[in-house]
Amino acid sequence: MKRRGIISAGSWLVDSVKMIGRYPSAGNLTTIERVETGLGGCAHNVLVNLARLDAGLPLYAGGCIGRDAFGDYVLREIDRHGIDRRHMMVLDDAATSYTDVMSESSGAATRTFFHFRGANARLDAARVLAMRSPARIFHLGYLLLLDELDRPDPEYGVVAARVLRELQRSGYETSVDVVSEEGDRFRRIVEPCLPYIDYLIVNEVEAGAICGAELRTAAGELLRDRVRTAAAALVDRGVGRLCAIHFPEGGYALQRDGGECFCPSIPVATSDIVSAVGAGDAFCAGMLYALHEELPLDRALRMANAAARFNLFSATSTGGAPTLDRIETFIRENYPNP
Repeated sequence: MKRRGIISAGSWLVDSVKMIGRYPSAGNLTTIERVETGLGGCAHNVLVNLARLDAGLPLYAGGCIGRDAFGDYVLREIDRHGIDRRHMMVLDDAATSYTDVMSESSGAATRTFFHFRGANARLDAARVLAMRSPARIFHLGYLLLLDELDRPDPEYGVVAARVLRELQRSGYETSVDVVSEEGDRFRRIVEPCLPYIDYLIVNEVEAGAICGAELRTAAGELLRDRVRTAAAALVDRGVGRLCAIHFPEGGYALQRDGGECFCPSIPVATSDIVSAVGAGDAFCAGMLYALHEELPLDRALRMANAAARFNLFSATSTGGAPTLDRIETFIRENYPNP
């Protein structure tokens, strides 16, 4: 059977995005200027961005939600986008996960997350491995937010590594994203998974945390040579096909066969940025579509950059998701021919 389509499994949650002028210091007050509610989480964000492309790609949802109003909201949105939800598990003894997002409107698009783990914490190895579909790519995210998969494993180091290995044996190409988090868990949880990941798609902070390196100067300047070194290190440590690292300045991708490409993003005026919530997942969705369709690497990065850029004009994680036609028009108008 020739596999086709993408299944995205992992975190599903409700985002309450609160726009504030500036994040206050401890004990002080700030004003909430506007509130927008939408769905978030890696699995949701990637799938909705893919669905909005309107490219006819089969899409499958997987994860755990509660039997509650938020869970009903999740299922309605999955249905609205024409995504197959047979692998969504509704739990009677856990509440649907949610996040309060504080998003500054001061121009820096800085955001802070307060997350309730809820039903996402119940997604275990057995539930993931029961997700049988004809999809070609299995995208899992976010590691470090899926408690059962983040647990130690006596043979593989972490349960997620065992799961990813079994998914590969089942015929899937595996893709992984992680969440940005302070602390020392990146290397302990992510590194054992690297040999069982075909496509690793992360931002520069996450890539640096996995490798134990700073990819920016103290002044915030991106160190492109270190980005390339980090991607090479991740491939050397096991990533099977491609490592892509994204950042506001653009994206870089390195293939195991040595193919590589850096693609700058098209600048956006800070005054035009509504929120960066979900921009990384939009980039990921663009890359996954291009990888599924076997597009050239430079084309894949342009698509991913464009998908992330459109995301910046909406307060919610997927409100700015564009169609494939809109992305292709943007690329023609803004990137020179290769």
